[in-house]
Amino acid sequence: MTSVVEICNSALNMLGASNITAITEDSKNARLCNQRYEPIRDAVFRTHSWNCLISRSQLAADTEVPAFEYAKQYTLPVDCLRVLKIGSHADGSSSDLDNGQTFKVEGRKIITDEPEMFLTYIAIKSDPNTYDTLLIETIAARLAAEISYAITQSVSLSSTLEDLYQIKLKEARFTDATEGTPSVIDSSTFINSRY
Repeated sequence: MTSVVEICNSALNMLGASNITAITEDSKNARLCNQRYEPIRDAVFRTHSWNCLISRSQLAADTEVPAFEYAKQYTLPVDCLRVLKIGSHADGSSSDLDNGQTFKVEGRKIITDEPEMFLTYIAIKSDPNTYDTLLIETIAARLAAEISYAITQSVSLSSTLEDLYQIKLKEARFTDATEGTPSVIDSSTFINSRY
């Protein structure tokens, strides 16, 4: 079972720093992990459409409508971190195939002309046991890179850990992108997973 503390300790081990027993303990390492873990986790979540974080939901239209340009407005789910796709049918297709889906995310709203909203999105999931192993390693590497200077005062170690994070991110994204068959084969899915 993976925990937030274990992810933080993986990051601290990359720095050669002392482990923590809780992110709320009274130590410099714990305070840094407590302050930076969630923002870093969410930033890594937004970098890719991670299979383990994808959620789907049918949204009800808001009673309030946009002032202009679009006819409908939908409130994003509270756990929505990144919109991946919208559709006006349960199969994910749009009702307007000639023009494709047109929408904008403004704040916590989706504005569109779609009469119904079937949303596919990246969800904020706080339980690390639901994360892919390579995603866990990527989060730990990013955390290590972010807190390294505060703990070690070493610019070269910070740079090395940033490089390690990029390597782990590339590996995790590629592996994640190649699991399953895309509904529409799009070479950019695989090309983008390498960057």
